Amino acid sequence: MPKVDSAEVALTDLNPDVKIVKYQERVNSENVDRIFGAGWDAIVDGCDNFPTRYLVNDASLFHKIPVIHGSIFRFDGQVTTFMPHVGPCYRCLYPEPPPAHLAPSCAEAGVLGILPGIIGTLQATEAIKLILGQGDPLVGRLLTYDSLKMSFRVLKLRRDKTCPACGENPTITSYIDYEGFCAGVATHG
Repeated sequence: MPKVDSAEVALTDLNPDVKIVKYQERVNSENVDRIFGAGWDAIVDGCDNFPTRYLVNDASLFHKIPVIHGSIFRFDGQVTTFMPHVGPCYRCLYPEPPPAHLAPSCAEAGVLGILPGIIGTLQATEAIKLILGQGDPLVGRLLTYDSLKMSFRVLKLRRDKTCPACGENPTITSYIDYEGFCAGVATHG
């Protein structure tokens, strides 16, 4: 069963009144404007690859949509909220993707099974806070979780004035070749 159908079944079992909008397609430069242009209050990002993370970042800036970012690796996770043109963006935190040999996939490196649920719950909390306008979202802060030490840390993040996507003079003004960029061969357009 496709993940979107499985998610629909699970969510409607929890709340039959919820409205589900499914996109059974991989987000890319050709469809991201259609998907992000649907009037969303926030994007909850659980992307599992760097090209998609950078695409989501750029699209969120172009559409002015906050992104609640979460990522996991082995026994660790992190969550932050990227608020376009208010706080730092994904490129401020990670200007360039790591070399492939330093960033194995979860399938290659393994991941603690409960970690997606913990990080996903934190992301859902951030989304609810944004939608309700309550609390203090993780804008400009990165929450890290170390499951082996059972500890959380909060790191301050700063917006990079020279960031090519959200800085004072952005050079990324349209979608780029994200696969090439993450392979180290693309140029900013």
